[in-house]
Amino acid sequence: MEPAGPDARTPSQDVGAAAGGADDDRSAEAVTEAARFSERLLSEGHERAERDRCPICFLFVGLPIQKHSKMNACCMKRVCNGCALAAKLRGLRGCEFCRTPRPADGASQLAMVQKRVDKGDAVAIKTLGSKHYHGKLGLAKDVPRAIELWTEAAELGSLDAQYMLGHIYFNGDGVEEDKPRGICHWQQAAMKGHVTGRHFLGIAEEFNENYELAVQHWMISAKMGYADSLNDIKEMFTGGHATKAQ
Repeated sequence: MEPAGPDARTPSQDVGAAAGGADDDRSAEAVTEAARFSERLLSEGHERAERDRCPICFLFVGLPIQKHSKMNACCMKRVCNGCALAAKLRGLRGCEFCRTPRPADGASQLAMVQKRVDKGDAVAIKTLGSKHYHGKLGLAKDVPRAIELWTEAAELGSLDAQYMLGHIYFNGDGVEEDKPRGICHWQQAAMKGHVTGRHFLGIAEEFNENYELAVQHWMISAKMGYADSLNDIKEMFTGGHATKAQ
């Protein structure tokens, strides 16, 4: 039998060394990929999403959108308050966009929403999910069904659905709390220009005491016109967690 010298290795040692090297490579790749994603997260989504525009005047609706516009169940178009008022002054009593008569009651409104859902309308699917979540239009409050619908809408491109999923999972609202999953949904929305999703990424970073990153997110959403982000930046300065250099 030949003596085992200092360089002699058993097959199991060779396999172990190779596996260790592979693990190191995967770890390095994961770190690199995480760095690339962080860069994308802060470099993308600086412009508001096109879905924030009024379909009549084509101007961006003021923020918060819910306060400065109204959603029409018939066509799922969100019209700014200015265009809605102009239509009313002209004597138009139906939908400002498609001229459909207003629904007479909750049941009629739900039927309109369902009609759009049946056509695969992402906005309608998200809206129906919200009605289930809040228990509106005669529907019982049903968080699991809301999540199911929001997930479908998100897959079809709804940024609002991504935002709502982020809210649900980050806060554990009706589901088991899963903050990383919630943050992931907000990230997907923010990188496509969802202002509120970007703002809440800042809140998540503030929660984790990553104050510099929180301010970076809020700077983006503040520049897009979100007043709450500007107020939070001011509080960061007051609390000594932010500097002019940031």
